[in-house]
Amino acid sequence: MSNFSLTTEDKGDGIFVLKVAGYLDAHTFEEFDNAINDLYDADNYKIIVDMQDVDYISSAGCGVFIGALGTAMENGGNIVPAAPSENVREVFDLLGLGQVLTIVDSVEDAIKEISAES
Repeated sequence: MSNFSLTTEDKGDGIFVLKVAGYLDAHTFEEFDNAINDLYDADNYKIIVDMQDVDYISSAGCGVFIGALGTAMENGGNIVPAAPSENVREVFDLLGLGQVLTIVDSVEDAIKEISAES
């Protein structure tokens, strides 16, 4: 099992990047959910999730995105997964998340996407 880590970076203009690494699964999804809710509690609703170092995502991890998306959009924001690995993208596709989330290939693309929505 891979070590899980999570860091937050303020990109300015109300945009935050959550960099996730390791396994996003039943053992770690609560920490991910708490990090998103901490941003929401501070009235930050434009969130990019840098997933380039996520080795595995379970349905529990995917569920966090579904729950977070509604809150972000209700408050004029969005949650955008960026740079998922082929394995993670496949899970997103299997669960139909590509139909509700804007999934992009890089953090830079996500910044452009989330800035254009403002």
